[in-house]
Amino acid sequence: MQVFHNKSKIIVTCSKRLSPYLEDEIKTLGYNIVNSSSTAIELDGTLTDCIPLNLNLRCASQVLYLIKSFTAENPGRLYKELLEIPWEDLIDFAGYVSVTSNVDNETITTPLFANLKVKDAIADRIKEKKEQRPDSGPDWNKTVIHLYWKDDSAEIFIDTSGETLAKHGYRKLPGKAPMMEALAAGTILATKWDQSSPFVNPMCGSGTLAIEAALLAANKSPGLFRMNYGFMHILGYDEEVFFEERRKLKDQAKKQIPAAIIASDLSEDSIDIAIKNAKTAGVDHLIDFQVCDFAETKMPEKAGVIMFNPEYGERLGVHSKLEATYKRMGDFMKQNCKGYRGYIFTGNPDLAKKIGLRASRRIEFFNGKLDCRLLEYELYDGSRRDPASLAEY
Repeated sequence: MQVFHNKSKIIVTCSKRLSPYLEDEIKTLGYNIVNSSSTAIELDGTLTDCIPLNLNLRCASQVLYLIKSFTAENPGRLYKELLEIPWEDLIDFAGYVSVTSNVDNETITTPLFANLKVKDAIADRIKEKKEQRPDSGPDWNKTVIHLYWKDDSAEIFIDTSGETLAKHGYRKLPGKAPMMEALAAGTILATKWDQSSPFVNPMCGSGTLAIEAALLAANKSPGLFRMNYGFMHILGYDEEVFFEERRKLKDQAKKQIPAAIIASDLSEDSIDIAIKNAKTAGVDHLIDFQVCDFAETKMPEKAGVIMFNPEYGERLGVHSKLEATYKRMGDFMKQNCKGYRGYIFTGNPDLAKKIGLRASRRIEFFNGKLDCRLLEYELYDGSRRDPASLAEY
C-alpha cells in the first residue's frame, strides 16, 4: 500500500467550536476543504500531505488518514473486514500499535471491546504474513490506528498525529488550571488581532495566551517543538520529507516582531513558570513579563488587544471575591484601556454580568466540557455601563 502517495480522505479533528479557525488555517496552507463540522474538517490528500498539516496547525487535535470504509453490523464482521487489509505493508511486525475509537453500535457496550477486535485483526494478519505479532498497548507514541463506527458504517484510519496536536509541546510547567494551547490559539485568532499592535495578557498564569500570541506574531509553528508523530511509524515513511518541511518552518520564523506583548500576574511563581515556558518556546525575548496586580499592568500607548482568562469559579454559588475581581477587570478596561479591544474568556455567566461593560460580541467556545464565552468589548472613549445588556450570555 503506497499510502504516502495515494489520495484518500483526510479528517482533521479539533475541540468543539474550534473548527472555523482550524478551517482558516487549513485553507491558508493551500488545501481544499471538502466538508466541515463542529469538530472536524474533511479534505482529500496523501499521507505525505498529512505531514505539513501536523507540523503547521495550531487548533487541531488529530490528523486522520482513511485506509478503508466498509459495512459492519457486528464485531465479527468488523474483524473480518479488517483482516483483509494488508497491515503487513503498513506496520512493522516488530513495531508497536495502539488503537483509538469513536463507536456507536448497538452490539458494542464498551469501545474497549471494539479496540480489541481491531488489535486482533491487525496482529493476526501480520502474524500470518510475517510470523510475528507487533506489540500493542495504550501509548500513542508509535503507530496509532483509529476506528470510527456508527451503526453499521465503519471507517478505519491511520492517526498520523499520535499524541494530540492540541498540546504544542513547549509547556513543561502547566501551572494552575491552564488553557490548552489549541484553545488559546483559537481564542486569539477569534480576536482578529493584527499581530503588529500590542497584545496584553493580565493574570497570565502559566503564560499560554501570551506565548501563543508571540508564536503567531513570529510565525513559529508548533511543529518546531516536536520530533515524533504517528506518520513516522508507517512503512514507507521518508524522513527527508519531514526534515524538509521542518526546515521551511525554521526559515519562515521571525526572530523579532513589531508587536509589544505583555504578560502580567500578581504571583511571582506564575511569572517564573510563564518565563520558563516561553524560553522553551523560544519567545521569552518577545514578551514583557511583569509581576503586579492586573490593574498595575503597564499598558502601551498604542492601542491593541487586551485579553483576560480569569478563574470561572463555580457555576452555581458565585464567590464574592471573584465578583469583585470581575468588576475590577471591567473598571480597569474602561479607565485604562481606551482605544483597545478588550476580551474576557469565562465559563461563568453570572460572573460575566459583574464586568459592567456591554459586550459587542460573545464568541462561543468550550474549555473541556465547560460552555464558555469570549466576551469582546470595544473600549471607546466614554464606554459606559449598560446593566440592561448584561443579562445575555
